[in-house]
Amino acid sequence: MSQKGLSDFFEKYIGAKSIFINKAALQSAYHPQTIPHRDMEIEAIASILAPALKQEKPSNLFIYGKAGCGKTLCLRHISRELEANAARHNIPLKVLYMNCKLKKVADTEYRVIAQLSRELGKAIPPTGLPTDEVYKIFEQAVEADKGILLIVLDEVDQLVKKIGDEILYSLTRINEGLSQSKISLVGISNDMVFLAALDPRVKSSLSEEEIIFPPYNAIQLQEILYQRARLAFSEGAIDHGVIEKCAAYAAREHGDARRCLELLRVAGEIAERANHQRITIDHIDEADEKIERDRLMIILKTQPKQSQAALYSILTISSDKKTTIFTGDVYELYKKICDRIGLRPLTQRRISDIIAELDMLGIINVKVISKGRYGRTREITLSVDQATLPRMRKILEESLSL
Repeated sequence: MSQKGLSDFFEKYIGAKSIFINKAALQSAYHPQTIPHRDMEIEAIASILAPALKQEKPSNLFIYGKAGCGKTLCLRHISRELEANAARHNIPLKVLYMNCKLKKVADTEYRVIAQLSRELGKAIPPTGLPTDEVYKIFEQAVEADKGILLIVLDEVDQLVKKIGDEILYSLTRINEGLSQSKISLVGISNDMVFLAALDPRVKSSLSEEEIIFPPYNAIQLQEILYQRARLAFSEGAIDHGVIEKCAAYAAREHGDARRCLELLRVAGEIAERANHQRITIDHIDEADEKIERDRLMIILKTQPKQSQAALYSILTISSDKKTTIFTGDVYELYKKICDRIGLRPLTQRRISDIIAELDMLGIINVKVISKGRYGRTREITLSVDQATLPRMRKILEESLSL
């Protein structure tokens, strides 16, 4: 396409009628006025947090459920209402929200407390202060507010995996030094057994309440999709059966509402790029394949170098021979790759653990084979389509500098 042709393309795009009227209604950051099928959960959370409006410290609360079941959406909805009511009645109440999966925000204890301090108006340098000093600044900022502070730690299990559970203990113990203010923690997690693995001392300090969000079923997902589709698309833009197909795909993924909204949005984008005025079931199938490919590539890019080296070994063996891949073969090639890129090789047992993790991510399939008195081995096969392999290899080679 020439430069002139590109200009014409954009002019045509601006003038074209879009099937979207509000694409934001299908995105995860969108906050609907009502949240279907979550009345019981919202009421339960609200009743636990309501004492904050009387300047009483609410119980620490942990909310569990699979991805896309409305945990964060409901908590943000309740938080906004809490803060709005507090403002109307001049009640000192703040809610601080932190996504614990974010890098350079929640990957060290220092950064977590520094970020919370900044939310309270304190200027903390990215590094340089002793962690105890940052805690002291944070405690002083909380006390100066003379009110209730609710700290929401979304994906709190990821925080504990990265920096340990001591931070939860430290945050709860700050209350002992406060006379004018109080802190309560609200944790959100996809890991149903997360708390069970905590140090007993930490668990005791939390004295938490728990609420479990059940996954949405296919009928509930359809209602959510119809609600958002009415906001997102022009009338008549969706073919018969499209919503039902989206809901069926998402119900297969443990009732993930985010997943079905993303599927419908991507299907709409695919239809629009093809100059189609209606979204069809074929567009849903194409969107599902695209999302799966994109998800896989994101996983590859974010894996640790050791996992990338192990997977690259599997891909290399798979392309070199059509016979079955065994753990021992993978480990021998993995050591050679580590030597080439200056990476210290892990033990074979640890590589076996990494192979099991790749199996859980759906990138490979692992089958344990008994060899009688010679023990057991693992038979490995790739579970991704052949068309994806060249792109996978390129990502891994770039990341590993091969």
